Amino acid sequence: MSGFTFKQFKVEHDSCAMKVSTDGILLGAWAYLKGANTLLDIGTGTGLLALMCKQRQPALSITAVEIDEAAYKQAQQNIASSPWPNITVKHTTIQAFKQAAPFDVVISNPPYFNRSLKGLSDARNTARHTDGLSFDELIHAYMRLSHEHSCFNVILPTTEAGLFIELAKQNGLYLNAHCQVKTTPSKAFSRSLMRFSLVNTLPELTSLCIKDDNNRYSDDYIALCKAFYLKM
Repeated sequence: MSGFTFKQFKVEHDSCAMKVSTDGILLGAWAYLKGANTLLDIGTGTGLLALMCKQRQPALSITAVEIDEAAYKQAQQNIASSPWPNITVKHTTIQAFKQAAPFDVVISNPPYFNRSLKGLSDARNTARHTDGLSFDELIHAYMRLSHEHSCFNVILPTTEAGLFIELAKQNGLYLNAHCQVKTTPSKAFSRSLMRFSLVNTLPELTSLCIKDDNNRYSDDYIALCKAFYLKM
């Protein structure tokens, strides 16, 4: 399978269980990076989020963590062939990952299937199901590896997002921004882009429609992603 070519880098994904997706592109373009010097990408997969954030803010020091060996190797290759080969990729679970200095920003496009039937691919199951990384473990990883002014950017399907927001609240995190996403004007919201932190602010509530009634990318989606798409 051929890779995905962006304006400033290319992502090969033939060895990864989870391919380049609209979810990842949305999160990489939307994530809040203002004032950050360091970033942690949890479950980097192809390295897409790390590369997008590095393009947006080249001075960022980025560390990406990936549990699956094949995905880890492919992320290394994608990063090595990009304009930013100094992104660090670690082959480990986030539960075992340690870092002396806390990160300013944490980003994740996490597994979210809790009870659905699994397929035959162990790698794809690991990437898609929460068995290896539950929402609670993800939140605790963020809190362990961040500081009081850090923020956590994440994307989830709408139903799972509601569960995640409640769990984050129980752990002392506040929802600072929430963008609900739908594919077309007639569809229901299907994804939630969210930003959390320990700072209690009124959440910024927005929405985004990816395509218009004519099945063309909407102006809002183009404005968000035009720095990345090759033909946008």
